Amino acid sequence: MLIRAENVRLGPEIVFEIRRQIPEYARPLGGGFGAGIQRGAVRALAQFAELIADDAAPAEESLQVYRALGRGEWREGRSLDALQAAYRLGGRLAWRRYAQAARRTGMPPAAMAALAEAIFAHIDEMAAASVEGYSEARADAVGTLRRARRRLAELLAEGASVPVLAEAARAARWELPERVAAVALAPGGGILGVGVGVGTGTSPGARSGRGGAGARTRAGVGADGYSAVAAGLRPMASVLAALDGPEPCLFVAEPEQPGRCEQLARVLADRRAVLGPTVPVTQAGQSLRWARTVVAKGAAQAGMRRCDGQLSSVLLLGDEELVRLLAARRLAPLDGLTAKRRRRLEETLLVWLESSRGSAPEVAERLGLHPQTARQRMRRIEELFGPALADPDARFEIELALRGRELAADPAVPRDAE
Repeated sequence: MLIRAENVRLGPEIVFEIRRQIPEYARPLGGGFGAGIQRGAVRALAQFAELIADDAAPAEESLQVYRALGRGEWREGRSLDALQAAYRLGGRLAWRRYAQAARRTGMPPAAMAALAEAIFAHIDEMAAASVEGYSEARADAVGTLRRARRRLAELLAEGASVPVLAEAARAARWELPERVAAVALAPGGGILGVGVGVGTGTSPGARSGRGGAGARTRAGVGADGYSAVAAGLRPMASVLAALDGPEPCLFVAEPEQPGRCEQLARVLADRRAVLGPTVPVTQAGQSLRWARTVVAKGAAQAGMRRCDGQLSSVLLLGDEELVRLLAARRLAPLDGLTAKRRRRLEETLLVWLESSRGSAPEVAERLGLHPQTARQRMRRIEELFGPALADPDARFEIELALRGRELAADPAVPRDAE
C-alpha cells in the first residue's frame, strides 16, 4: 500500500525535522523522552495507515500513546505548544510525502483531497488525546499537592516534630518556618457565616484534642464561600491554607515579617477570623487551639482580629465554668443589687482595679463620669467588698471574675484584643 511504503522513510524524517525545527525537542533522544517522541511518530504513521485501510476511527487504546505524550509534557514543565507544533509539522511532512506519491500513481484530485482531510483529522484526534493526558497529569499533580498541604496542616495542628514537619513541608512545597501563627476562621465559610455549602475534605481539628485533623467532612472550598479567600491567598507563599473542613484554618509563617499580617487581614476583611499567638512551629496546634477558643465565642464583626496581646482573655475563654465559679464567689457582694446598679458598679470596679493610681478623677475620666459620681460609686464598692479590696489575691481574682463576666456578656472578641 502506498501509505505504508512511504512510512518506512517518513518516520525518521519527521523525528529529525521535529528536533531541528522545534527548540524544545532539540536534545539527545535518550530515556523516556526520546522513546516517547519516536514511538509517537511511528505509531501515528502506522495508525493512519490502518485508519485509511479500515476507514474507522482510532480505537481508544490507540490514543493512549498521545495521552502519554501529553502527560510527559506536563512532567517536563512545558505547555502543549511544542507538542502541538510537532503534530502540525508531522502532518505537513506526511501530506507532502503522501501527495508526491499519490501524484506518481495518478490518484484523482478528489481522492487526494480526502487523503489530506483524513491526515489533518487524525492530527486533531492526536492533539485532543494529548490535551486529555496533559489535563489528567495536571489534575493529578494538583491533587497530590493539595493532599500534601492538607497533611502538613494536619501535622502542624497535631504538634508533630520538626523532622516530620520538614519532610511534609518539602512534599507540600512550603518553606517550613521557625515560628508560625494559626488563623481560625468562623465555621460556615460565607461572610459573617452565610453561605454553607457541600463538598469533601479533611480539616485540622477533627481528630486530635489539641486541634488535630483527620475526619472526613462535607464542606468543600468551592461551595462554602471560601473560594474567594483561597484565590486571595495564592500569591502569599507564607500562608498554608486548610479551608475544606468544618473548622477552616490557616498557618502563617513568620507572621512578624513587615506587612505579612496586614496583607492577610485584607484578604480576610469580609470574614470572621482570629489570629492566634506567634509560637515555635512545633506549637502551631496550640496557637490554633487558642485562636479557635476566641472564634468560638462568635465575634460579630468581620475581619481578622488578634489574640496575641490578650492572652489573659483567651485563658478566661478557655474555662468558662471556672470563670463562672470565680464570679459567683468573688462578686457575691453585688448579688442583692438591681441589674442596672450591678452593671454600673462592675464597670466602675473593673476600671478602678485596672487604673494606675485608682483615684476617682482617673476612674471618672476613663468612664466619662463626673468625679463626684465616680467617688460615690467607689465608696459604695468599698462598703460592699470591704477588706477584700486590700488583699492582692482577692483583687486579682475579682478582676479575673469581672473580665470573665465582661467576656460572657459580650460575645465579640475582647475590647483590647484588636
